[in-house]
Amino acid sequence: MQGFENLPDGLRVVITGYLDHLAVERGTARSTLDSYARDLRRYADYLLGGGISALREVSAEHVASFLAELRQGSRGRPPMAQSSAARALVAARGLHRFAYLEGLTDSDVAREVSPPSPPRRLPKALPVEQVLRLLDSCGGAGVRDLRERALLELLYSSGARISEAVGLDLDDVNTEERTVSLDGKGGRQRLVPVGQPALHALDAYLVRARPTLAIRGRGSPAVFLNSRGTRLSRQSAWNALKSAAQRAGITAEVSPHVLRHSFATHLLEGGADVRVVQELLGHASVATTQVYTLVTVNTLREVYATAHPRAHG
Repeated sequence: MQGFENLPDGLRVVITGYLDHLAVERGTARSTLDSYARDLRRYADYLLGGGISALREVSAEHVASFLAELRQGSRGRPPMAQSSAARALVAARGLHRFAYLEGLTDSDVAREVSPPSPPRRLPKALPVEQVLRLLDSCGGAGVRDLRERALLELLYSSGARISEAVGLDLDDVNTEERTVSLDGKGGRQRLVPVGQPALHALDAYLVRARPTLAIRGRGSPAVFLNSRGTRLSRQSAWNALKSAAQRAGITAEVSPHVLRHSFATHLLEGGADVRVVQELLGHASVATTQVYTLVTVNTLREVYATAHPRAHG
């Protein structure tokens, strides 16, 4: 295969054999083969730069150091993006596994070197002002308007997942205690407080809209009903939110989960303890909740800068 003719036999034979294996036995696409060839050429150059001329001389430390070089850049080459570095390491790991299975090396030294983890995507949250605009866009007195207002107010007030909100039954709502009982993932049930605006919206829907919808059905216990009198689907709830966002003139991507993210972010920005937010969201681990603290880091910096006597030199 072109591009490897000048390599020592201890590297060239294994690399070309691996690429041939991918092409012939695995049917790998040409574009993928070209990417692997470029990555393995870079890997070979890295090994040669360290005085290594045969794959059996490579240790796990060499492979880990190669990954570090990809991420940091060196020898006149800029750092690789995380996804590109991960792809290059996958190519190197595949090469070592092939060599081991073919009996060309005594062990698979790259097996324990893991590709870099993908970056944790920060949850998207709407500013408070946009959330209020969204909720106010459901201000009509029709059956559908009342249902949408109650649904969206509940999603933002409780941080419920969309499946938990449409899964609510009438017995799950306690207006006196101002709580709702949500059935979360893994069968875990949690009691969540609900704010007064959401309770008002729920009451208006239950008194003035739900009976009209219930007449068309067969006595469903669901809080949120569709036009047939049966339980509202998640897709219908998503569509209601999408329509409300359009009416409110919100151009950012909005989904039911965005309201959940906004609920958590706004609580943390208001000073709520992360473990309290964990309980409200129904997360099994606080580590899942802590990603929201990254969203609020700018707010924390601003508070620190204005409140701490030694924040400035």
